[in-house]
Amino acid sequence: MAKNNLLGGALWDAYSNEVSRRMDNPTHLGVLTEEDAKARGARLIVADYGAEACGDAVRLYWLVDEKSDTIIDAKFKSFGCGTAIASSDMMVELCLGKRVQEAVKITNLDVERNLRDHPDVPAVPGQKMHCSVMAYDVIKQAAGQYLGKDVADFEDEIIVCECARVSLGTIKEVIKLNDLKSVEEITNYTKAGGFCKSCVRPGGHEAREYYLVDILKEVRAEMEEEKLKSQAQKSLEGSLAFSDMTMVQKVRAIDQAIDTHIRPMLMMDGGNLEILDIKEGGGFVDVYIRYMGACDGCASATTGTLFAIEGMLQDHLDEHIRVLPI
Repeated sequence: MAKNNLLGGALWDAYSNEVSRRMDNPTHLGVLTEEDAKARGARLIVADYGAEACGDAVRLYWLVDEKSDTIIDAKFKSFGCGTAIASSDMMVELCLGKRVQEAVKITNLDVERNLRDHPDVPAVPGQKMHCSVMAYDVIKQAAGQYLGKDVADFEDEIIVCECARVSLGTIKEVIKLNDLKSVEEITNYTKAGGFCKSCVRPGGHEAREYYLVDILKEVRAEMEEEKLKSQAQKSLEGSLAFSDMTMVQKVRAIDQAIDTHIRPMLMMDGGNLEILDIKEGGGFVDVYIRYMGACDGCASATTGTLFAIEGMLQDHLDEHIRVLPI
């Protein structure tokens, strides 16, 4: 399906390429049957979960080797939006090859992070974070069936909003990622507080341990403290020569320079890079990188592009920096 036929370009920019790909062509969509289980000497587990908050639903199929408790095959069927399909597809992928006891530790945050194109850029708009919660819950349903346990036995995450099944970790993450400043914004992004409203503030029909107003206040205070620390650190580093920085400061300076001057240029052409390691020795600082996307295998990756990256770091930081692709 063509992106522009469904959503405006600005909104599509909020979705990672990985999410878009899995929306259109999910890898693990399908059904597993008792015949499949018999043919592979495995046990079939079928679990369902429906999210009343948004009307989406997912069915998860596992084939489990009972000798090792390993999930040897998995499929899903999803009834809902494209983000729910992409999240379910990634959820299945994360389950494959794991023991059931390990798979149950997969969270909605794990699903979302694995859908990102870049570690620091959310895979979906904040208001779609709740779609990955379904994946998180259906895994627990399947594990409960297989291990003969109640789903509550697997609840490591603190659930703040029972109506939308939104965890404390998700709410904190969304506030930080999207610089949210009001409870209304939290509700728009996560669905938390959008239904019975008991989790918004004290005084609702059901007392809660955590309230959105308090979580927001706490996270905003943490963000402000981190901001002040970052400003102080930047001020200190700005007054230091690169050669006088600690290794941690050098790593931060290199990463910031690449984010500012190189990464946007690469991403315009569908490419990217990641820093694998930084080492000092022989009077040089060697930066080991790996090309990604369109840059991987590009003819200029070891010539023009490489020289441009290295030259930028030498111009902005230190002439003794070398860049080595791996």
